[in-house]
Amino acid sequence: MVRRLFGTFVGACCVASLLVTSAGAQHGPLSDHLLGPGAFGNVQLVSKLRVHDAAPDTLADVSVFKNYAYVSRWGAPDCAGPEAGGQNTPDGGAYVIDISNLSSPREVAFIATSQDTLVGEGMQALTLTTGAFSGDVLVMNHEQCGKNGKGGFSLWNISDPLKASKLSEHAGDITVGGARNTPHDVNQYHSAFAWDAGDRAYLIASDDDELVDVDIFDITNPKRPTLASELDLNGHNIQQPDLGLTDSFLHDMVVKQIGSRFIGLLSYWDGGYILLDVTNPKSPVFISDTDYPAVDPELKAQLGVSLTPEGNGHQGEFSLDNRFAITTDEDFGPFRAILTTVDGSFRAGIGTQTSIAQAQAISGPTIFVGRACPGDAPVPAAPAVGTMQIAVVERGVCLFEEKAQNVIAAGGWDAMLIMNREGADACTGVFSPALDAAIPTLFMGRDTGFAMFNIAYDQAACTDGTLESAPIAIGTAGDSIQKVSSTFDGWGYVHLFAVNAGVTSLTEVDTFAIPEAMKPAFSSGFGALSVHEVATEKADASRAFLSYYAGGIRAIQIRCASPNNVGSCRLVETGGYLDPNGNEFWGIETFVRDGTTYAVGSDMDFGIFIVKRTP
Repeated sequence: MVRRLFGTFVGACCVASLLVTSAGAQHGPLSDHLLGPGAFGNVQLVSKLRVHDAAPDTLADVSVFKNYAYVSRWGAPDCAGPEAGGQNTPDGGAYVIDISNLSSPREVAFIATSQDTLVGEGMQALTLTTGAFSGDVLVMNHEQCGKNGKGGFSLWNISDPLKASKLSEHAGDITVGGARNTPHDVNQYHSAFAWDAGDRAYLIASDDDELVDVDIFDITNPKRPTLASELDLNGHNIQQPDLGLTDSFLHDMVVKQIGSRFIGLLSYWDGGYILLDVTNPKSPVFISDTDYPAVDPELKAQLGVSLTPEGNGHQGEFSLDNRFAITTDEDFGPFRAILTTVDGSFRAGIGTQTSIAQAQAISGPTIFVGRACPGDAPVPAAPAVGTMQIAVVERGVCLFEEKAQNVIAAGGWDAMLIMNREGADACTGVFSPALDAAIPTLFMGRDTGFAMFNIAYDQAACTDGTLESAPIAIGTAGDSIQKVSSTFDGWGYVHLFAVNAGVTSLTEVDTFAIPEAMKPAFSSGFGALSVHEVATEKADASRAFLSYYAGGIRAIQIRCASPNNVGSCRLVETGGYLDPNGNEFWGIETFVRDGTTYAVGSDMDFGIFIVKRTP
């Protein structure tokens, strides 16, 4: 997750958009969700279940395996368990939900993680059969959410889902750049995916803590995972600096056996989507990557506006017959900001907690305050100059939220600019940082920050892996911000790629977005309108389901004017589900039972919704 109404549907009439305003609605105090018509088109609601301790923005991904759904707990809202005076629930883990009776799901167990330890997009259940182990396994990724949090990944034996037993916990890479990672015991993983390769089994994970962010483990003995290989795929020149797409890192991935090979489909954010041959996990082979076009296709098609794309390759899956890959770009920021100084105009990202009006009000002198992390030199109090005091913070080491709170605590600062760090996946990249702190925030490229302080910027030095701090003394005054303007550029959307016969390349043939995601009128007040994940169907190669945050669950189909011409194929929406009380869907998973295709969506504020596709 890094998170998103209605138009004309195939087989359904037009439905008016309504705004959630009741504090007693499904999403409690949240007031920006879209109210839906329930099921529409060729999708029907089967059932829904609210987990016992549901809270806003708490649940994450979902995995369906046999008669159970496993839903990851992203963490308590205060990121504190009972030991720290928080909720009387563990911070992270997995809800175990019995779906043997699809019309009446039951929450039957909870698998808890360590305190301050989250489970997000790496929730997966599968069967492993190796010489060392035979049984069902639940995979959990781990990221930290506090001083006691732990990283890595954990494997659980769920052969009896009601009595899950720990196989290994917090396994993972312990180094950054070849040196022991401190203060973390093990690197954090945003996602993880495992596969059974016959006599052996493996797991691939996205390493949050270093540029070498593709980690592959041998889990043949799940009690003793061992590192098989690690890679930084930016070395294959996958970035597109001419389009400003340099924030390139592994976000999510799947691995599928196609013929005699095991092929990974890796979502590499601004680097695009990558095919990686992991048949030999100790020596993976880069196959190819996708490029973003010079002009954003959905924005051009729906609004007639020509802007560069934003990247944000988030997640994807192969179709059942492997002829296609459907992928999702996640974008929480429907506006891009333009920051103007005496040196010119520069692209910037707007913090998720910052309104357009607040962003446009930022103007005045800038002061560099360092990284603003715990343990660093303290952030100085704002000087009494001008009418607005703007702190410039360098990205890195600690969370954006920690930086913001330290700036606020220093006193006197009215706004914050975050300058990108060094690294092959950073430097000139711009995105919208996720924050809750009550200080208007913009994000800018490192080149922009250097220009603001009249320092020569060297792109090669920025990406060479040395990861040096900016050569700017704390308290140094920079150029004043003359103005901040904004341009609507839409929310995240879906790509359809054709996979060639040799599985050596991906060719984009279509994109899809719900109409409201490309309309400025729906840029605020209706929830996040970005797509999040896709789940292709297990019995029909032409169909898939999408989790679309506040846009609900959407069913789509690949339709081709000519069966033998993939260039004639398009993504068409056929139906979906959006609750009358609103939704905020994170995960989506499909399965088949008694010849009918079902999908389970995980609602971040509620629990699960089970839908089925009708003829």
